[in-house]
Amino acid sequence: MANTSATGGYIQPASIAVPEEDLALDVILQGMVAGITGLAGAMVRPRWQPIQPRMPEITVTWCAIGVTLIRPDDNAAITHDPGGDGADNLVRHEDLELLASFYGPDAALRAAMLRDGLQIAQNREALMASGIGFVTAGEVRAVPELVNQQWQRRQDLPITLRRIVRRTYPVLNILSAPVSITK
Repeated sequence: MANTSATGGYIQPASIAVPEEDLALDVILQGMVAGITGLAGAMVRPRWQPIQPRMPEITVTWCAIGVTLIRPDDNAAITHDPGGDGADNLVRHEDLELLASFYGPDAALRAAMLRDGLQIAQNREALMASGIGFVTAGEVRAVPELVNQQWQRRQDLPITLRRIVRRTYPVLNILSAPVSITK
């Protein structure tokens, strides 16, 4: 059992399911890119994978995506909930820096489609349902790669997303304290 404020020592959050991280976040971002650009889901891949799949042919347009930075706000808000045994609720905002690298003959087109498609409210609804908001999409940058003595088209698009983080810690109510007040 995890510690509480009554046991002393380090305290972990009561649950760690929200917000989505790691693979769950990759699934959300993959769906966003595939849905807005029209690329098949299998052609939108996590940037870093334990076993690297074979790179598609140079004639195929595809995308590698990944969160490169998570920037938290400077100060989280912490409030105490006296209900039940009590708990501290932490709320903070994070900016997610995402890099979408498009490869293939339509790399620039798909990068521009993602950049512009994120401006459309309907395209942002699925992100919002996951607690993620769109902040900005940067410049599309040409970064060709030399693969097997052949130049492969690559266009990088940095995207900034924002999400709220909520965590509850088992900081119990103070029921009594050995103090006396003198006048």
